[in-house]
Amino acid sequence: MQLGFVSAILPDLSFREVFETAKRIGFDCVEVCCWPTGKAERRYAGVTHIDVANLTEHLVHEIRHCVEETGVQISALGYYPNPLSPNQAEADTAVAHLHVVIDAAYRLGIERVNSFVGRDWTKSVDDNWPRFLSTWKPIIQLAEDRGVRVGIENCPMLFTADEWPGGKNLATTPEIWTRMFSDIPSDNFGLNYDPSHMIWQHMDYLRPMQDFKDKLFHIHAKDVRLDQDRLNQVGIMAHPNKYHTPKLPGMGDVNWGKFFSVLTDTKYKGPVCVEVEDRAYEGSLNERATSLTQSHTYLRNYVPVRGLSET
Repeated sequence: MQLGFVSAILPDLSFREVFETAKRIGFDCVEVCCWPTGKAERRYAGVTHIDVANLTEHLVHEIRHCVEETGVQISALGYYPNPLSPNQAEADTAVAHLHVVIDAAYRLGIERVNSFVGRDWTKSVDDNWPRFLSTWKPIIQLAEDRGVRVGIENCPMLFTADEWPGGKNLATTPEIWTRMFSDIPSDNFGLNYDPSHMIWQHMDYLRPMQDFKDKLFHIHAKDVRLDQDRLNQVGIMAHPNKYHTPKLPGMGDVNWGKFFSVLTDTKYKGPVCVEVEDRAYEGSLNERATSLTQSHTYLRNYVPVRGLSET
């Protein structure tokens, strides 16, 4: 396995500065955010460390040179919009840019792109399904043509009033994943698995890694702390931000020893990237860099430095 982080936490740094930071701390890889340039629509969105819409051959060369020089790999290109938004213009923009991201991954020789499938949050899963199929079959066909694997994060995108009641991402549960991979059967369609989202949904976060071991393309290492006292007051039907808090690995309710015990049993050999969304570390660039150092120190207990034991 390779230990990395998601570049969204360092929006004020350039691509090279992100990779120099990764090298200095000791990370193996970075998931590089590739949103369209412009204003962010939510926290951690809108971060552009590779402007894929303007990816010249010169920029391709610079990116490859930086990767080679730092020794830090690109684990995936990341773009997390809502391709099934009821706002057709928003959905069309998301799909078009996702095509560009997949093409960019192909040109850069990167095998993974991470995203959401999206959802019209005002409709049921069944009512979303025909549009999901008509939207995503061509996307996955493009990924197959380019030799790129698309990993869908299992985040419900259901935290605040504007995402209520259904959330903005369909791919949230094992039952839905089974249906999703059955209806679009492809070796290029899988998961970017984040255990924290199972925790606050009160679901088993270990069993899915066993059941979907062949669909684990990429892993997000994010922790979460449930506030039981608040949950007792507001109930599970409340907006989840009222009773849960994203935390750095080791500071929440994920048992990382058990997590990596199961993950290694699946023979997973891919990236494990820290996704920092811990507000306690967002006060400054220095604090955000500290969050990465702390996460690296903790997770190296489970993801040792590659080649360290080789002779």
